[in-house]
Amino acid sequence: MRGFLLAVVMIGAVSTAQAADMPDLSVLRGSVPPSLSSATRNWDGWYAGGQVGYASSSMDFSQTVVGLTNFIFRNSVLQQPTSTWSLLNKNSPQGSGFGAFAGRNYQYDDLVFGFEANYVYLNKLASSSTSSISLGIVNPPGSSPPPNHTYTYETSLTGTAALQIKDVVTLRGRAGWATGNFLPYLFGGVAVGRMDVSRSVTTNVVLRDDATETVTDQFGNTTTINLPPVFSNIPSLSQSDSEERTNSFVAGWTAGLGMEYMLWGNVFMRGEWEYIKFLSVKNTSVSMNSLHAGIGYKF
Repeated sequence: MRGFLLAVVMIGAVSTAQAADMPDLSVLRGSVPPSLSSATRNWDGWYAGGQVGYASSSMDFSQTVVGLTNFIFRNSVLQQPTSTWSLLNKNSPQGSGFGAFAGRNYQYDDLVFGFEANYVYLNKLASSSTSSISLGIVNPPGSSPPPNHTYTYETSLTGTAALQIKDVVTLRGRAGWATGNFLPYLFGGVAVGRMDVSRSVTTNVVLRDDATETVTDQFGNTTTINLPPVFSNIPSLSQSDSEERTNSFVAGWTAGLGMEYMLWGNVFMRGEWEYIKFLSVKNTSVSMNSLHAGIGYKF
C-alpha cells in the first residue's frame, strides 16, 4: 500500500513539473485568443483638430452669360444661335486656407470606419473674365426675309463674370486600414460652398439687309445686280443686363484620400488630398482640388 502511494506522489510531481515548463497559452485557460492582426493603435472614438491647406479651383466662365443673353434675346431668332457661343474664358485661381475638423471612428480589428465634418476658410480664391465677340448670323432659323433678300444680324456681345469661393463645409464618410501608427483612408460625401458670383453682358444688334434685283434689257438679256445694303438698329435686342449673388450656398460632392499618423498619446497628424465638384452656379462650372495638413486629438 505504501509503495502504491509513493508511486502516485512521484507521478503527480512529474506532471506538475511538465505543466510548469509549458507556455502559458490563453487558449489552454479556456479564453478566446486576441486577433493576430489587431492594430497597434486604438483609433476608435471621437476626435477633433485643425488644418491648413492649399487649393486650386477650376472656374469655367465660357457659358456664364448665356442666361443673360437668353433673356435679352427671348422669343427672337437670335436666342438659339447665341446660346452656343463661348464668350468668356476658363481660369484656374489658387489660394491658401485654414479650418477645422471633427468626427467619430469605429474600429473593428484593423478596419476603421467613421464620419467627419470638415470646414475650410479660403483666402481670396477668386477669378474673373472679360471678353467681347462679334459675329454675323445669316438667315437664322425663324427669320423670314422677302424673296431675293438676305438678313444678316451683326451681333456683338461684351461680357464679364467673377466668382469667389469663400469657404466650404463637407460631410464625409471614411474607411481606413490601421497598421501600426498609420491610418491610410478614403473618404467621400457631400459639400456646400459659400460663393460670391456676378455677371453682366451688353448686346448690340444691327440688321443688314442685302437684296438683289433682276433686270432685263431690250434684247431680253437678264442681269442680277446687288443693291446697296440697308442697315437698321434693333433697339429691343441691344441691351445691357447684369446679375449678382452674395453669399450664395452651392451644393456639391467630395472625394479623396489621406493618411493619419499617431505621434504620441492620442495626438495625431494628417495629410490628405480632396476633390470637390460643385453644381453649376449662374451657368458657371466650378471644381476644386485641395491639399490639407492638420493635427488632431483623439478623445
